[in-house]
Amino acid sequence: MFSRIIKDFFLKKDINKRLTKITEGSNEKINTIGILIDSTYFFDTEKVVEEIKSKQLNFKEIKVLYYNDSVSHKDSLSQLSFSYRDISWSGKIKVIEVQDFVSYPFDLLINFYDKEKLPLLYVSLFSKAKFKVGFENVTTNVGNHLIIKSDIKVYRDFISELFKYLKILNKL
Repeated sequence: MFSRIIKDFFLKKDINKRLTKITEGSNEKINTIGILIDSTYFFDTEKVVEEIKSKQLNFKEIKVLYYNDSVSHKDSLSQLSFSYRDISWSGKIKVIEVQDFVSYPFDLLINFYDKEKLPLLYVSLFSKAKFKVGFENVTTNVGNHLIIKSDIKVYRDFISELFKYLKILNKL
């Protein structure tokens, strides 16, 4: 219990330090997409990916990173996932695949979560994505360049709005 409080303190400190160094969004066309999903509460992740593919089929790559509060690595062999335990108190991500996801320069990162959780905020903030999109419900702006007001359960509306704005911004 006490170690979790210390870990939260240091993660919040890193997040607050990084918030002052947020970069501007890129004007490049979108070819690669990263999706950061909180699978603790949202279970239709495959439908989200299919909905994105249905909007435009010429994306080079779509990678999904799942977060779960109580995931065990034995249960997550089929998907790229992480949990609170996979981030050390000093902020180092322990799973190599998650480190690769964070350091990959996606053209678009979709932060598909609406509840503030330190590991999600941390991965999203330190991601090297060129353009980030998220929900309005997350009060800590983790460098999102576009914030959409929508309910996470109505993912089709969120994706529809996202692609509408991406077309307006000439990113497709």
